[in-house]
Amino acid sequence: MSQHRARKRFGQNFLHDDAVILRIINAITPRAGDNLVEIGPGMGALTTRLLDELGEMNAVELDRDLLPILEKNCAAHGALTIHNVDALKFDFCSLTTAAASLRVVGNLPYNISTPLIFHLLTQAPCIRDMYFMLQREVVERLAAAPGSSTYGRLSIMVQYYCEVENLFIVGPESFDPMPKIDSAIVRLIPRSEPAVKVTDEALFAKVVKQAFSQRRKTIRNTLKPFMTGDEISSLEIDPGLRAEVLGLDAFARLTNYISENQPTAE
Repeated sequence: MSQHRARKRFGQNFLHDDAVILRIINAITPRAGDNLVEIGPGMGALTTRLLDELGEMNAVELDRDLLPILEKNCAAHGALTIHNVDALKFDFCSLTTAAASLRVVGNLPYNISTPLIFHLLTQAPCIRDMYFMLQREVVERLAAAPGSSTYGRLSIMVQYYCEVENLFIVGPESFDPMPKIDSAIVRLIPRSEPAVKVTDEALFAKVVKQAFSQRRKTIRNTLKPFMTGDEISSLEIDPGLRAEVLGLDAFARLTNYISENQPTAE
């Protein structure tokens, strides 16, 4: 396989472990006819295996120096359409005309993984499922339950839109260059309906962000810009609790109350 020196500014760590690649393929279970896009295919270690199953697919790759290498490595495996663009600005729904049909796969650069996931959540209606290699710590945050030290804004916002499953850990030795941390594979399946009923999703995001703005403070203090402790109590939620112990349902009740009682809440 043609080679390329990893670039730090793109956060590149190339997967080379055949056993790990096979586990990822088995988790994705690609089938001919699937509409799949890979983010950051690198030199095509995973792409070639996906093409063997699919025959054709899309890829989003920002590093233009990788394109000839990727094309050469994939040529014998199937038809790869490469979009040389920034994934953070790419309209993924442009790749499909059917709802809940696009499959998204990627070894995401650590420096853009969270904003990229938020970007994809805005396009969730056209996505069937997503499989990402991320920092182990980020995957643990995505899948965390209330009361966990890793539970926070990212957990709530992603679980609101998606079912989250932490599939398996990948050690640093599976990459070149070797990162200093463990990675993990996560599966995200967009829900047909959000996990809880919220009347104003933008306000929901604001309330969650505000509640976690100072993790050690109680929601009576962090949510002062929106409501009083007595108002929180009226929803059968203890204002003396911290945000990290509240589930999605509690955040939905808080948001809907604020929406009804302070329509211009900022």
